[in-house]
Amino acid sequence: MRNLPDGELMKLVRQRQRQALSELYDRYAELVYSYAWRSLRDEGAAREIVQAVFLRLWTTESEYAPDKGRFSSWILAITRNMLIDRHRRLRKEAAHLVRPEPEMLERVPDRSESPEDRAIRGAFRRQVREAFRHLSAQQVQLLEHFYWQGYSLRELAELYGQPLGTVKSRLHQTLKVLRKHLPAEEGWR
Repeated sequence: MRNLPDGELMKLVRQRQRQALSELYDRYAELVYSYAWRSLRDEGAAREIVQAVFLRLWTTESEYAPDKGRFSSWILAITRNMLIDRHRRLRKEAAHLVRPEPEMLERVPDRSESPEDRAIRGAFRRQVREAFRHLSAQQVQLLEHFYWQGYSLRELAELYGQPLGTVKSRLHQTLKVLRKHLPAEEGWR
């Protein structure tokens, strides 16, 4: 199963092939954990998100479509949605807005087994840091709120006291700047 592409493995997961889920877990658990940890800053909660994401892969009715994007993007979208749900639930419980932390690009724990994987991820982190130098403080804050803290666009419009269309446009422009300064996605999982 190690040589099968992600899309084929996901088809086998839909057929209840546990070994296929195990292979996807081996490939992507670290990525999901790193993303969740960055958002939550809590090892236990990040591990719960990893478990929930792979449980969702096992139980989901939706299918991964390779022609619509990479598997890593799809699984990170699932992770992001779960994180958003968790953040919203916690905000409701706390009854106040979460303050953004000033440093967005702190080191994420790297627990990959392969030196090659560590080198690739390290290079990618450096490229992301370099791309972030082209963003204003407001753009970085917008990304922090939207991607890491799980605010919806409507919530951000209220938070910033701006029209929804303005917030959408700011996010779109911010992502355009990042895309311009990041390398092509080839080779990144």
